[in-house]
Amino acid sequence: MVKIGKVYLLVKTERYLTKLSIKPFMQSIGIKHPAPIGRIAVGLLIAWVATSSGCTSLRDYVRNGFKVGPNYCQPDADVADQWIDADDPRISTNEEEQIRWWTVFRDEKLNGLIDEAYRQNLSLREAGCRVLEARAQLGIATGQLFPQSQNVTGGYSRDAFSRLAPNTEPIQTAFSDQWNYGFNLSWELDFWGRFRRAIESNRATWTASIEDYDATLVTLLGDVASNYVQMRTVQERIACTEANVQLQRETLTITEARFRGGTTSELDVYQARSTLEQTQAQVAELEIQLRQVTNQLCILLGKPPEELLNRLGRAPIPTAPTDAVVGIPADLLRRRPDVRQAERLAAAQCAEIGVAEANFYPAFSINGTLGYSAQQFDNVFRPRAFNSSVGPSFHWDVLNYGRLQNDVRYQDAKFQELVFAYRQKVLNANREAENGLVTFLRAQRRTKHQATSVQQAQKAVVVVLAQYKAGTADFTRVTQVEQTLVQQQDVLAQARGEIATGLVQVYRALGGGWQIRLDDQGTSGAPDALPPNPVAAPANPPTSVDADLPIAIPKPSPITSP
Repeated sequence: MVKIGKVYLLVKTERYLTKLSIKPFMQSIGIKHPAPIGRIAVGLLIAWVATSSGCTSLRDYVRNGFKVGPNYCQPDADVADQWIDADDPRISTNEEEQIRWWTVFRDEKLNGLIDEAYRQNLSLREAGCRVLEARAQLGIATGQLFPQSQNVTGGYSRDAFSRLAPNTEPIQTAFSDQWNYGFNLSWELDFWGRFRRAIESNRATWTASIEDYDATLVTLLGDVASNYVQMRTVQERIACTEANVQLQRETLTITEARFRGGTTSELDVYQARSTLEQTQAQVAELEIQLRQVTNQLCILLGKPPEELLNRLGRAPIPTAPTDAVVGIPADLLRRRPDVRQAERLAAAQCAEIGVAEANFYPAFSINGTLGYSAQQFDNVFRPRAFNSSVGPSFHWDVLNYGRLQNDVRYQDAKFQELVFAYRQKVLNANREAENGLVTFLRAQRRTKHQATSVQQAQKAVVVVLAQYKAGTADFTRVTQVEQTLVQQQDVLAQARGEIATGLVQVYRALGGGWQIRLDDQGTSGAPDALPPNPVAAPANPPTSVDADLPIAIPKPSPITSP
């Protein structure tokens, strides 16, 4: 006797169970001949016992489409009602999406790099292979709905029998041949929905792999754009530093001339040379950063590191527009592929609960064998050699010592884990978008103030050099002012790059760009889809002092007015 939940079941043969349990029951309700329906009754009894001993009630079993386990419902996720900077006029919350957002920079080199990366990046191809793997797994799971085992068999054996074994007197010959061939079939019916739940799980996993591909594509587009902006930023920093090297060389020339004329000490010469060497060292450090950035770009393009600058040349930092189209925070749930992927993974795991619960119940199968068997090969194909066996069967895992129950608990806990991971992914998406927005907006203000600081530093260099030539300022003051100019121009270049980087971060956080795989226009898009040229502020006009000084003062590039 085996206890299953609150039900006691006598584990006996089908015939014994029919005589002791089913027949009295049938007679009690007025059925005089229960024998023809005995097998049906046994099946109904087993089904009733099964639904009484598992985790799914009979009502839920019918409501779920004759499947055990819970039906999936998309979990809720907390999303902000609006952006923190929603009142800023540069933030557009309409539903328009910037699919090819990188085209707002109007940089053909960037468009070309993104197109090449989209076609050649190895990480993206790796994600594509995962989609094919998941689709194949779905096909395997779907095939489980049909007969699981279909085999054509055949064989030959020569057997020898012992004449000294018990009950062997009727044996006429100790040796015999046996030729066999036939067809075997075994089909486990999906009575509890185990196979259909597995299909649900694999289908959700397949869609999650597609979302993973899109998420990889979004990351790739953002990485290419970010590294390109960083490359141009380092180039501008190098240009400003090299211009300051030239300025400091000319300052050293003036200092040496004054030393030879006896109007200054040798200390000024040492200070001038030290300042010059320090600035030249900074150029070398920036060249290291430039090489590292271009090497990373090569990897994103799916090629070994090479001298990418020969192809890209020098160009200014991409000019970003002053506004951004971001929609509302709730759009992150449908825009971001990684958020959709997390939700699909939770759906796949929910179906796995039903797969685990199905193990509580008996599995019903139909088994059949059709074949031929004969002692001599010539007789194998004769009708008299035909043999067959067809009939239903069931097996039921009992006395599992809690393994099945704990498997359900494990699958349920894993589902809860993925639900929390989905909600965390939504929160992180909101955070990344807000970080990108504040960087993009505040970097514009920072650039404006930093540009003014550079202008004043340039004027300070002009004034202090004029004073030094007139003998009214010492060289220590000249060194300090020139070093300040180097630092301020370097910070300005980084601030201008931060505007573009912030905008890239915004559109990456919004999940933009994956839609290009649905379009055959490539990654650059139609030329008429490009936004208008941003309005650039005029370059700083030279002052009268600048014109009088025979030394070239490095000036910053034009900036975009916020």
